[in-house]
Amino acid sequence: MVKIIVDAMGGDNAPAAIVEGCVTALNADKDLYLILAGRQEDVTAELGKYSYDKTRIEIMDCRDTIGMNDIPTEAIKRKEASLVKAFWALKKEDDIAALVTAGSTGATIAGGQIILGRIKGVKRAALCPAIPNSRGGYTLLCDCGANAECKPEMLCQFGVLASAYAEAGFGIKNPKVGLLNNGTEEHKGDPLRQTTYKLMKDMGVINFAGNVEGRDIMLGDIDVAVADGFSGNIALKSMEGCGKLVLNVMKKEFGATLRTKIGYLFMKPAIKNMRSQLDFDAVGGALLLGLKKVVVKSHGSSKPRTIAASIANAASIYRNNLVGRVEELLSGVDWQNLVPRED
Repeated sequence: MVKIIVDAMGGDNAPAAIVEGCVTALNADKDLYLILAGRQEDVTAELGKYSYDKTRIEIMDCRDTIGMNDIPTEAIKRKEASLVKAFWALKKEDDIAALVTAGSTGATIAGGQIILGRIKGVKRAALCPAIPNSRGGYTLLCDCGANAECKPEMLCQFGVLASAYAEAGFGIKNPKVGLLNNGTEEHKGDPLRQTTYKLMKDMGVINFAGNVEGRDIMLGDIDVAVADGFSGNIALKSMEGCGKLVLNVMKKEFGATLRTKIGYLFMKPAIKNMRSQLDFDAVGGALLLGLKKVVVKSHGSSKPRTIAASIANAASIYRNNLVGRVEELLSGVDWQNLVPRED
């Protein structure tokens, strides 16, 4: 039985969307046990709307929440909020495998590093979403917002962390890793990218494919794109916006005239397939990589199906021993001597 704790009060649509997503995930996986952290009366009222196995779900009563105006580190240290109590339970109870939240991104990152802690040797945790690509699969983007400023060693570790995720989460053997840059040539980029390129090339534990451009995340043949959190976040939001623009323009044009409406009826199956390929929420949230246990951060506006997908992804990653694979890959690099010391 895989036990996962869920922040029932995190996100714009909590607790209704969170609870519905939990029930969906619970009914889809008979080997799943869920703990919902939130105000008991609110969570209980939402659960009363559904049919589910009551022996595989429990409520952890939490009276407080973390709001958008709260300073993440202060909230983690001082509040007894649902996310905070969920992190402490994840840390203290060995049988809890993972945490899923749609709450504050900053608080999730802070809680992961302050309460749960990083895997030994990991410099910084990184957010890693799965981006739909033209091959019908996913490209992992690591980092997409947890670390705005990075050092070469951190980017190298992001490549290791995301490679382990590609294997544990998607069954990709020897995933190809690209370094997000402003050109594919080896000499391109700022000093950070140039140094990182040289280090990644010689690491040995990842399948480094060289520099990649932003378009290669969705259109290239890589499995992992490594970026600092600033560049990665801009890339992610740009791709999400482009996907929504395409779908909105198509919706507008197909409804413009009688001819286009008739044409839509013939193209409906193809458009449905296209929508599914551009669905950024199919896998659920972004994995917060580098922590001692699995933590999945869903969008604040997550719908029930996104929460259900996040829970299913968290369970799958745990079953495939992500943390163990990260530790194995990390052990293959001499991190102390990876970056030459300056005199």
